[in-house]
Amino acid sequence: MDAPRPRMIPVAEAQANVLNGVTRLASEDVSVAESFGRILAEDVASRMTQPPVAVSSMDGYAVRSADVANVPSGLKLIGESSAGRGFTGKMGPGETVRIFTGAPIPEGADAIVIQEDTDVAGTQITMKESSGAGRYVRPAGLDFAAGQVLLKAGKRINSRDVALIAGMNVPWVKVTRRPRVAILSTGNELVMPGDPMGAHQIISSNSLGLAAFVAAAGGSAVNLGIAIDEPGALRDKLAGIRGMDMLVTIGGASVGDYDLVKQVAGAEGLDINFSQVAMRPGKPLIFGKIHGVPMLGLPGNPVSAGVCATLYLKPAIDVMLGAKTAANAGTVAETAVLGADVPENDRRQDYLRSKLELSAAGELTATPFAKQDSSMLAFFAQADCLVVRAPNAPALKKGERVPVVRLDPGA
Repeated sequence: MDAPRPRMIPVAEAQANVLNGVTRLASEDVSVAESFGRILAEDVASRMTQPPVAVSSMDGYAVRSADVANVPSGLKLIGESSAGRGFTGKMGPGETVRIFTGAPIPEGADAIVIQEDTDVAGTQITMKESSGAGRYVRPAGLDFAAGQVLLKAGKRINSRDVALIAGMNVPWVKVTRRPRVAILSTGNELVMPGDPMGAHQIISSNSLGLAAFVAAAGGSAVNLGIAIDEPGALRDKLAGIRGMDMLVTIGGASVGDYDLVKQVAGAEGLDINFSQVAMRPGKPLIFGKIHGVPMLGLPGNPVSAGVCATLYLKPAIDVMLGAKTAANAGTVAETAVLGADVPENDRRQDYLRSKLELSAAGELTATPFAKQDSSMLAFFAQADCLVVRAPNAPALKKGERVPVVRLDPGA
């Protein structure tokens, strides 16, 4: 008697199962110099007030605003304040201090007259313009105060954040450890770029592309190599998942005689959550756990693997990093105007590789490629987004609005 066919589940259910099947990883400390691109594991509070004292925002002269209420006004120069070397005395009535941008405001001063509005004759400085209290003065704490939380946990640190963290006098930050993602290709037909090729072999492009995808998503990829279509070879490669946070297999997920992933991994303890999803491309998609390690079995076709990585692998890495939760990590679609007619859809959710452009009217326009074969890597590389077609969606005309999922240009 034949085994029952696996249930083909909807995309939303598959995404929820994957995201609920992974957990946030532990944290580690890194220096601020090495923090770019990492995900904060805890809030970051400033260790100092910035600026720590009131400073000048212009080059000019520190004054008492009362002394320059009526101009011209002659004041006596008694010293200088520069960044890193402030004036240590106290200004009295009728006195002024030469000051530079970023320099501390002398005691007794409450305003700045910019140098363009003065005449200088030795120590006699004539102020030609009035300056009210606080003019060109940056008060202490204008930017932030000691103890103030400026970056929240879950934030991906960008270059501006690096500068802010350093400015807060925080030398180390706690970030989530990068997920270690093992990548295993399967198939007799695969060879690595540059290796000798047989008459019926192809290049293993998916493994390299997915490793780059994992790195762009914030993970650390470990390429386990290629397992030929023999149970022993696949079993040996699976031993490499020790210490990994996730296993991604490529190919062998379908139902052909040489598709061994479910068979061999099942014998090794794989607990399958699902193995078919109602989507195109990417129907033969496996998710489960093997030795406690979440496993995502991607189809072998390059576009199928790439689309599934966008919809499932990237959100899973987000959850492991703590950048998002399982509840909000699913792919979020925006809308665009169709740049070409599309036919009615069948019972599987379709993801059409498309170019995204601004129309002459300023509208975001998505134009699907005429050919959507899941083996066509060149079109996938040129695509900016995926036009989402719901199951049994009717035919649509150019100009109608559709949901789209952007493809990360850096991934």
